[in-house]
Amino acid sequence: MVLLRNCFKCSSQVTGMVQPEAKGLLTFFYYKDLDKAAEFYEKIMGFELVQDQQWAKIFKVQENSYMGCVDGNVGYHKYSDTKPVMLTVIVDDPDAWYEHFKENNIETLNEPHDDKELNLRIFLLEDPEGYVIEIQKFYEPIS
Repeated sequence: MVLLRNCFKCSSQVTGMVQPEAKGLLTFFYYKDLDKAAEFYEKIMGFELVQDQQWAKIFKVQENSYMGCVDGNVGYHKYSDTKPVMLTVIVDDPDAWYEHFKENNIETLNEPHDDKELNLRIFLLEDPEGYVIEIQKFYEPIS
């Protein structure tokens, strides 16, 4: 990895090229039941549906931060029972989110708790098809 990083550094120094800037982030998750997943992210999570491509639905999480739900039979990747990724949502008040989920009869994997090693407050839940969602607050802002 260091060799690769050094290669890019040398390349930009030699060519005078500037590293292009990313404008945002969009991550896709693949579902058997796209409508059920989309309803969860729109109605329970409160994410704004900004684009409906029928087989993919894109939600705005925050400025320049998006997540997409994709029909697992149509998208680039296919649906899988294995979910090796996690969606982390950074919030101001994890306890309020926990109460919101309880009021909407959404089970969580644990209760909000402080992680002293990472200096954050956190709890976990799963979306309708088993993707883990991590709700957390950093006690010291990340920059």
